[in-house]
Amino acid sequence: MMKLRFMAVVVMLLSCTERHKSTAKGSENEYTVESVRASLIRQEDTIIFSVIERARFPLNSPTYHQHYASIPHFSGSLLDVVLDYTEAIQAKSGRYINPEENPYKGILPPSIVPHYNFSQFLHTAASSINTNKNIRKVYFHEMLPLFVAFGDDGNYAQTAASDLSILQAISRRIHYGKFVAEAKFRESPRDYEPLIRAKDRKALLKLLTSKNVEEIVVKRVEKKAMVFGQEVSLDHDVKGNYKVDPAIVSRLYKKWIIPMTKNVELEYLLRRLD
Repeated sequence: MMKLRFMAVVVMLLSCTERHKSTAKGSENEYTVESVRASLIRQEDTIIFSVIERARFPLNSPTYHQHYASIPHFSGSLLDVVLDYTEAIQAKSGRYINPEENPYKGILPPSIVPHYNFSQFLHTAASSINTNKNIRKVYFHEMLPLFVAFGDDGNYAQTAASDLSILQAISRRIHYGKFVAEAKFRESPRDYEPLIRAKDRKALLKLLTSKNVEEIVVKRVEKKAMVFGQEVSLDHDVKGNYKVDPAIVSRLYKKWIIPMTKNVELEYLLRRLD
């Protein structure tokens, strides 16, 4: 009975945890350097709104305590419950058939819906690259403390749903590095192939990196956070008051999201000629 209740809760939370639906690609030619960059720009909105939503709640540490949620036949925190059940339901509904999606849970049930014929744009080695374990660790130990207040308001289920929303949005953005790398490779294979064969990680990373583009991204997400997170009042001027400090959002990108995306690009390219 308890399990059924949690399943019902997770079903209700699905609309919160999957705000950014994956876009099906009918042709592999639809992925280009320009199109993947456009997708990354759109994904910024999802990440920023998710951060703002999570900042509504304080830390709520019981959400992460292993023994807070005592559930028969389940070992883990309330966050683990929400994550596991949500991903299981999403897997059954076909979410992870899309190569743009990467689950946190290792073993998932098969999809029970008809399979869509997604583009086979990526090299087969792409499926072996999943850095969600590291994303989860970085998020809880380094990112989260930057934008939530210390405290407890009892909204543990909402907190877990908000965390999962951010985790999935960040995961999608970082793993989209596979598509970035493939698009760059197809654009200039002669530049990449010798470095890949030589396993020259340093030279590959240099070739992948555009400091100018990275600086634009960092500035853009900070400006978006200012627009999306500004407090609005009809009674008095609240200019400069934000739900989340825009500088923190830019820091999330500069220190973690961009470097981790480039690492996925690098790991993908090193397997590209296998």
